[in-house]
Amino acid sequence: MPIDRPLVPRAAPPAITRRRVLGAASALAVAATAAPWPALAAAPATPRQTEGPFYPVRLPLDIDNDLVRVTGAAARAQGTVTHIAGRVLDLEGRPLAGARVEIWQCDASGLYLHPGSGNPGRRDAGFQGFGATVAAADGSYRFRTIRPVPYSGRTPHIHFAVTAPGRPRLVTQMYVAGEPGNDRDMVLRRIEPAARAAVLVTLVPAPDIESAALAGRFDIVLA
Repeated sequence: MPIDRPLVPRAAPPAITRRRVLGAASALAVAATAAPWPALAAAPATPRQTEGPFYPVRLPLDIDNDLVRVTGAAARAQGTVTHIAGRVLDLEGRPLAGARVEIWQCDASGLYLHPGSGNPGRRDAGFQGFGATVAAADGSYRFRTIRPVPYSGRTPHIHFAVTAPGRPRLVTQMYVAGEPGNDRDMVLRRIEPAARAAVLVTLVPAPDIESAALAGRFDIVLA
């Protein structure tokens, strides 16, 4: 099914909306990931990675932090619902409130919200493909998305871009710990072995958040 929702230019992204995911699902996510968030010590900066070729050419109107439901779509996204939560911090472990966090990833068939990713008619119209949110006062952010899947040449991953006042934009990728393709992924292997743990996230069953869903924590440290 082709995507039939309107698109807007990348250069002028619309305001971030706040839908149902900021209600019950987010409240449950807070309890599942830790409330209040524990203090963190100084940590090295999250490794930078390539943006890749599939950042959306134009952003969809619906770009909140729930990628599983698209306004106007008949069904929710295919794939396993996954809640990703974490904090945006500086090198001293202090929260960076107001940081903008963007994510984008392929759908359950390996197709991005991008004209160069493959046949648009095969793309999952129920998957948002791109989402954005703003870190809270404690630096926390949350997304409801799907478990990333592999596609030709790549292990499962989610792209992240983080922008905070006075700091350069960080582009990185989050990977699923334990995936057999991790050791062969050329993008992940560009990170020094000692630093790879910073972008590897363990996904665990999270029935307290949502039935049959997974959850993982990904803290992001900006230089």
